[in-house]
Amino acid sequence: MDGQPLSVVGDKGFRLLISHLQPRYDMVSRKYLSETALPELHLKVCKDITERIKDVKALSFTTDIWSSDVSPVSLLSLTAHWLDESYVPQSAMLNATNFRGSHTGDAIAATLTEMFTKWQIPLHKVHVILRDNASNMRKAMDSMRVRNLGCVAHTMQLVVNEGLLSQRAVSDAVASGRQIVGHFKHSPLAYSRLQDIQLEMNMPPKRLQQDVKTRWNSTYYMIESLVEQKRALSAYTADHELPTTLTTSQWGLLEKTMTCLKPFEEFTRKVSSATASTADVIPSVTVLKRLLSMETEADSGVKTMKKTLLEAVNKRFSTVENEPLYALSTLLDPIYKDRFFTSADSAKRGKDAKELEEDMRTTTTDGAQASEPVGKAPRVETAAAAAAAPSSSSSSNFMNEFDKIRMEHEEGPGTASTSSTAVQLHSYFTEETIPSTDDPYKYWAVNHQRLPGPAAAAFRYLCAPCTSVESERLFSTVSTILDEKRNRLTAERAEMLAFLSKNLPLMLKPELKKLEKSA
Repeated sequence: MDGQPLSVVGDKGFRLLISHLQPRYDMVSRKYLSETALPELHLKVCKDITERIKDVKALSFTTDIWSSDVSPVSLLSLTAHWLDESYVPQSAMLNATNFRGSHTGDAIAATLTEMFTKWQIPLHKVHVILRDNASNMRKAMDSMRVRNLGCVAHTMQLVVNEGLLSQRAVSDAVASGRQIVGHFKHSPLAYSRLQDIQLEMNMPPKRLQQDVKTRWNSTYYMIESLVEQKRALSAYTADHELPTTLTTSQWGLLEKTMTCLKPFEEFTRKVSSATASTADVIPSVTVLKRLLSMETEADSGVKTMKKTLLEAVNKRFSTVENEPLYALSTLLDPIYKDRFFTSADSAKRGKDAKELEEDMRTTTTDGAQASEPVGKAPRVETAAAAAAAPSSSSSSNFMNEFDKIRMEHEEGPGTASTSSTAVQLHSYFTEETIPSTDDPYKYWAVNHQRLPGPAAAAFRYLCAPCTSVESERLFSTVSTILDEKRNRLTAERAEMLAFLSKNLPLMLKPELKKLEKSA
């Protein structure tokens, strides 16, 4: 669970520590851990997860492929996502299987089908699979005939890349900044001197952040770190050589680029959070478009980039409101409901409502008759949500725009149908949205008896993440297991260790909470 190698049981320091804590304890051997304890624990956790998901009516999944840099291993992952009976989001790693041969769509489909069979998950329980945007993944999903969506974070990567490359002056300034960061990254002496300067200037000793090509937001954090350390870097260049320097004009461009990209950073952070769902996509895109459409004084020098970013968002997210998996989940999130749709097509909104009503009928029993009268929704707010609520002085433009849009559309749909499901939907839509700091899952936990039809549909639609980030987090765990010191581990053993590392916290949640309280 903590990523320690099995060999730790043979380390002198560890053995001395255990002997000091409990002299009578006879330390187990590495062989016992490897051949007996871990397989038994793996089987126990498998049974626990099987028990957890067997009665869940709708499961969503994330999948991805990863190749190791230190061993000839490629893994195909599968992570399950669902809501428990209390509407609390849950997830569990099911597989990170050794994926041999060519990564064709047919091969991916065959391996994923084997995984579903192993876990006794019929395809009709698969609500959606989140994948990357590669053509082989698309082909695999089409072959399996399952509903699937591309990773929103990957799409945003393409959007920002287009924007950064659209203005030569900006891309040159970013490239120069990258060279400067690389210099300090590869020279401990230079970094040590920069730290001394930071201390002399009473600045916090922070490292410059190196960006990674596959993560656009790392470029944002690199620019942010450069701007933060501008004074220290200027002092450094007075006495030391750098591979390149930034002109006054380039410093200004970087500051404006950072301001321009800030909403994208907030968008990416929002949709990549552990509790994000497909409901967050349409509202986040709507807010992003509105912010990019506003003209400000900070646009001077980066107008071309900002215009290109807006065009790229419009192009790459042009169909999100027409995708039922996004549209219906947005309608079922009490923070958003129908307030964030930009399409003026009322027929499309009516079609969404009809599809949602039909979905409610198929996911509830006997027409989803309410067990109590449809009344007004109680306010749901947790202490954590209240604490997290941003003050008017510190809240970001991104979140401010969310609240503005919510308040602009507090009039819900008009005429209600007479069917039970339609009455529930009408009641739900005509009530005010809940604050963005509230928890939509807690809303449904409180209101599922009052609105059983919408709650049953929310149970399905709000369990779906909107990115494949969870698979990336899994592979981050795998990469620490298959590091240079353990590159001889078999793929099967690496999968077992990753499985236990990711899933033991789910199984041991009560015990871990006790440990946190006693710490």
